Amino acid sequence: MIQDTIYVRISPESLKNDIIQKTFSGDTFGVYSNMSEVLSGGTGGQSALTNMSIPILFTQSIDDIGFYSEFDGFILQKEVVTNFLVVPDENNIYTVKLFNTSEETKKFLKLSSYIVNWGDGSTDTFNSSTEYLTHSYPNIDTDYVIELTQKNPWGITKIQKTVKIPTTTATITNPQGNVTFTPNGGSWEGIPVSYDFIFTGDSENNVESQISENYTSTPFTITGFTSSKLNELKLYGPTKFNPSVVVKKYGQDYGQINEITSTYTAYTVNDIQYYDYNDGTTLFFIESQGLTEDMITAEPITKEEVLMGVVDSPEIQSGIFIERGKNSAFESLQRLGEVDNIGDLISYGYGFFKINKT
Repeated sequence: MIQDTIYVRISPESLKNDIIQKTFSGDTFGVYSNMSEVLSGGTGGQSALTNMSIPILFTQSIDDIGFYSEFDGFILQKEVVTNFLVVPDENNIYTVKLFNTSEETKKFLKLSSYIVNWGDGSTDTFNSSTEYLTHSYPNIDTDYVIELTQKNPWGITKIQKTVKIPTTTATITNPQGNVTFTPNGGSWEGIPVSYDFIFTGDSENNVESQISENYTSTPFTITGFTSSKLNELKLYGPTKFNPSVVVKKYGQDYGQINEITSTYTAYTVNDIQYYDYNDGTTLFFIESQGLTEDMITAEPITKEEVLMGVVDSPEIQSGIFIERGKNSAFESLQRLGEVDNIGDLISYGYGFFKINKT
């Protein structure tokens, strides 16, 4: 973790009641009491700081957070042969629905049959075509043990889970992730300090919450300085720049010069407006739609625990070198210096010289 140092600046206005009157050489003036008295509210101090609270933010470095990669979707529950999920009924707190999640792997479980024991003496058969089973219990507050049994040619497996009746909806007791602690010791002992660790951006982590319309009006204008693109509109012929001509690329409109004055040249390239001034400055203007739903994709990520503590830039090492050779117009003449007779000329370089025999 990164160690942060917090500096607190106390306004003199907060300490005005801690001024003590002193007399020296016949003159009376005010001085602050010593800091220990100011903080503790002791002799001379008026407890000016006892009600002060400072919010504390805990942060992590990228080294602590770790590395994440896109989730490839390959994940299975731990129990794939026999497993079930129980959810409460929306309309009756004494009724539950049972989903056989082991049926997700029914490709190799076609020979299996499933029997549900509801824990109150009644049973049901779960067929491969059944989406879920519904069961109602007596209006008694108690616990039931539900058992799912799988029968197959190679044996019998069972799994049990306890369900509490009546069912209750899960209650999030701390939706903002508020943490409150009381300093133990020191001048602020006994003063509670709290902080929220969850905010809207965290709790609404979806595409709809990240688009620009949520925090600014669209479209909005983006402007700045850039390099000139006027030469991309240059034409062949005596007139290099013609405002009446639309420049096309690949059959599509690419850009056009809008105005040429003694001060600047205005033109458009790919729907971006440019202004080239005589001093070499180029401004651009473009209407932006910001972030839209078409630009953002929500993809799950998984944490790579093996890379915890690894911080290094990618490195590519290569020990391969390719020598492509050299070509020269005088290569044939240079090689003739290595030939002493006709025999050498014929056999040189596996037929390097072309010889016409007559």
